[in-house]
Amino acid sequence: MSKTVDLAAHPLTVWQGPLGLPDFSRIGDDDFGPVFDAALAAHRAEIDAIAGNSEAPTIENTLAALELAGEALDHVSSIFWCRAGAHTNDTIQAMERDISPKMSRHFSAISMNEELFARIDDLYQRRDSLKLDPETLRVLEKTWKGFVRSGAKLDAEGKKRLAAINEELSSLGTRFGQNVLADERDWALFLDEADLAGLPDFLKSAMAEAAEMRGQKGRYAVTLSRSIYEPFSTFSERRDLRETAFRAFIMRGQNGGTTDNTDVVRDMLKLRAEKAKLLGYGSFAALKLDDTMAKTPKAVHDLLDPVWEKALEKAAADQKELERLATEAGSNEKFAAWDWRFYQEKLRAEKFAFDEAELKPYLQLERVIDACFDVATKLFGITFEEKKGVTVWHPDARAFVVKNADGSERGLFLADYFARPSKRSGAWMSALRSGYKLGNGATPVIYNIMNFAKPPAGEAALLSVDEAKTLFHEFGHALHGMLTDVTWPSVSGTSVSRDFVELPSQLYEHWLTVPAVLEKHALHVKTGKPMPKALLDKMLAARTFGAGFATVEFTASALIDMAYHARPDAPAEPLRYEAETLEKLHMPDTIAMRHRTPHFGHVFAGDGYSAGYYSYMWSEVLDADAFSAFEETGDAFNPELAERLRKNIYAAGGSKDPEELYTAFRGKMPSPEAMMVKRGLV
Repeated sequence: MSKTVDLAAHPLTVWQGPLGLPDFSRIGDDDFGPVFDAALAAHRAEIDAIAGNSEAPTIENTLAALELAGEALDHVSSIFWCRAGAHTNDTIQAMERDISPKMSRHFSAISMNEELFARIDDLYQRRDSLKLDPETLRVLEKTWKGFVRSGAKLDAEGKKRLAAINEELSSLGTRFGQNVLADERDWALFLDEADLAGLPDFLKSAMAEAAEMRGQKGRYAVTLSRSIYEPFSTFSERRDLRETAFRAFIMRGQNGGTTDNTDVVRDMLKLRAEKAKLLGYGSFAALKLDDTMAKTPKAVHDLLDPVWEKALEKAAADQKELERLATEAGSNEKFAAWDWRFYQEKLRAEKFAFDEAELKPYLQLERVIDACFDVATKLFGITFEEKKGVTVWHPDARAFVVKNADGSERGLFLADYFARPSKRSGAWMSALRSGYKLGNGATPVIYNIMNFAKPPAGEAALLSVDEAKTLFHEFGHALHGMLTDVTWPSVSGTSVSRDFVELPSQLYEHWLTVPAVLEKHALHVKTGKPMPKALLDKMLAARTFGAGFATVEFTASALIDMAYHARPDAPAEPLRYEAETLEKLHMPDTIAMRHRTPHFGHVFAGDGYSAGYYSYMWSEVLDADAFSAFEETGDAFNPELAERLRKNIYAAGGSKDPEELYTAFRGKMPSPEAMMVKRGLV
């Protein structure tokens, strides 16, 4: 029998910790189950009250009541999913396997509640006579469409089947993510001093720390965290070890046994195809793209296909150069995928007379964080003040109070930067709470999660250029959450179409390489001196270096995602289909997809980017054009443009159509040309 929970007093639902955060010191792993059950029951009761209201439907008693219902569930959920991604354990993972299908069942029941939909439908049919402001009208239309896309108009049998599909997909997505985490956590290549030829000091430090975390003090570990795997592949002179690491990296989720994702992917694709058919769509991609800027798989291919052709040409030309270097270095082996990063770094040194290891001492994590904050202050007038000693989900996580220019509090920003075995790989932004004005309103509590290699105690964490860009990228998402200025919770912050959500993050990356930002913040870890102008110039000149490799790696993943989901059925053997599709695309065997199917978390660890991985590139078309607006003025911090950017992109959330928002900022929609130029493909 589950214990009675007082939702009005529990630390998971009533946040009375420092800064108005949850009191993490009073939250135990075993608390989540009973609180979830109580919060789900409370939300059900609220929904039943809205659906069963005898008064005629109004915006207040139906739409607003629906938006504000379930606060206790929102609170416990946001803490739980943060823990599940950033600091998990066996108890949390078991809970995740239990709660994922429960939540799916719960929300399926809401979206298929006939009385509730009748009230929403009543408002929707009368929308033109209700004299609604544009944001409220948009929320009403999105809510109605959401119900329909979730099966509100299906017959009883169809509703039952759709609910079962959603529940099963939810369980499979959880399993997929946990399998990848297990493969990443359980694999390490332990090395000794004699195996480290070519490795720079920053990497040796990170590998020593990783080995110590795994109980092998005095040795060095190659792990499958990108922050170690990629620099190891770039610098290690041991071709045999590079091959070992490469094979382990691309086989995550496909190693046989209990953590193998082959069947998980097959079942997910089958269920997604069935779901699309049930809802009247020709494919799962058609269903997912219906609510995006792209709208159709054809529009996605119109973007990806020309980029793919250009990227293949560029990669082929680059490979010839790399093979030349390998031959000059005395290699008789056939050039392989585990050679690419290694010789690309040598080519960079030859062409631009510097290497990645030269830049790293200038990119201290703390300085790059300061740069992120500094740019936000210059553009948007907000400031960040760290509060030390605040307990959050892990001792490494940090808390910052965000203030407006007038000193009033805007919200909180939490950040957790270092890799550890209890954290899933990658980098992401999410919210413990979104910001909105409806009802009593709420201020945003936004967090960023990274996976940088943790340095030994007393040493500064140093980042690669790509890692520094990742920090800026995720902070751009965080700003989208923190600067939100909308009434309705469902259109707050990053609640925008998938192919628009990457615009604020990718655009923010551009400010990392603004010379004034680097001159102030790229200071040498030992001397404190700024990056020499000659090195800065070389770095900026080399910005599009390696574009062939990077674009093939990314676009292959986007094309495979689309290939799986744009067909009306599902392939019987997805991994064979992956190989056949890549062959048709003439994928070079010397480059691996950035995310192969068995560990493609964006697409299979949940529903987030399924049929949507292309959206990074779609947004890149927008971000290249948007930043050129600043370049055209000659001022990367042009105040008038910054204000238009804040108002129409960072603060507007999903309150208007994305095309309308972008056009209000820029005056027009862009063509893909700017993105191709930015990538160095034309």
